[in-house]
Amino acid sequence: MADPRSLRDEPVHAEVLDSELVYAGRVWDVRSDTVRYGEHDIVRQYVDHPGASAVVALDAQERVLLIQQYRHPIRHRDWEIPAGLLDVDGESPRETALRELTEEVDLVAEECEPLLSIFTTPGGNDEVVHIFLARGLTPAERVHEREDEEADIRIEWIPLADAVEAVLAGRLRNGILAAGVLATAERLRRGRPAGE
Repeated sequence: MADPRSLRDEPVHAEVLDSELVYAGRVWDVRSDTVRYGEHDIVRQYVDHPGASAVVALDAQERVLLIQQYRHPIRHRDWEIPAGLLDVDGESPRETALRELTEEVDLVAEECEPLLSIFTTPGGNDEVVHIFLARGLTPAERVHEREDEEADIRIEWIPLADAVEAVLAGRLRNGILAAGVLATAERLRRGRPAGE
């Protein structure tokens, strides 16, 4: 590979011979696909996910807003960045990020630029998370009611450098948070605005 800028994930359009809905869930489904890949047919089960958006909220002091909430599959209250499903018809990933910022932490952003998009677990689901960098933050006009795991969300403003250190030390293990925080730190180090 001569030019490092040509390094990228490559889409593959393998023929799906059969696709079975194994489980229909409230938020996502589980599918079992039989796929022709090369000269072989393979069977793969995966979570069929609607996708999500997340937002790194950064204030003027270069502090990042982190939220902590209970996540049953990992039996932890992990630290995260605000995020939510792409589950509103016609809503763009950017609009979802802004909505989640308001719903989860009662903030609005003057600026919200694309930071990066990631596959969360490509061997087990088809989820893509679009991560945005939000600045120019002000309180929302109304406070949102929260329930279930969101009822006791803990909110902290952490210096970005401290969040990076916690990720690198393995104290913060949420993949979306790690990707967003590290990408934000690199973007600021380069001195480039988001999206360039």
